[in-house]
Amino acid sequence: MTSSLPILLAGAAMLALTASAVTAQNKDPIASAEAAAPAAISSKATIVTVDTKGAMTVLRKGTNGWTCMPDAPDTPGPDPMCYDANAGKWAEAWISHKPPPAGAVGVMYMLEGGTDASNTDPYARKPTATNAWINTGPHIMIVGSKDILAGYPAGTTPDTSAPYVMWAGTPYAHLMVPVGTTKP
Repeated sequence: MTSSLPILLAGAAMLALTASAVTAQNKDPIASAEAAAPAAISSKATIVTVDTKGAMTVLRKGTNGWTCMPDAPDTPGPDPMCYDANAGKWAEAWISHKPPPAGAVGVMYMLEGGTDASNTDPYARKPTATNAWINTGPHIMIVGSKDILAGYPAGTTPDTSAPYVMWAGTPYAHLMVPVGTTKP
């Protein structure tokens, strides 16, 4: 993972964090970030925040190659996330509008869910009548391989209680796998 990834993520509305983040759930940033993945991963991950200008702050240096970010207080619901190095490369390509790296399958955890993403437009910043804004409960994302998408539904209004393809038809199509109940 390159050190520019958190800076690039700051440009994405769904991942932008404020450096002063004591999150919307009144959790401290480290506790919020750690809630995104199983403790076996998040307890040893690097924890970062990124402000709206792209300045990254490492709150804790990790030892396992994973990076976690706390909830973004400016999004509709909880959305802390953790990602491995390959998912970091995929996200960097997405944010940079570049092709994702071939053959680099990655995993992202969002065990608190997310309520701030278009199912059809990788660059949507807010809900519209046509961009299929969705509410996803706790989930993992498998990114970086078109091969794993075969056989999964890819419609504009997916059943978020079952695996589905998000951003189908784009270079950033990925598998969303629910791991709990969708939050309202």
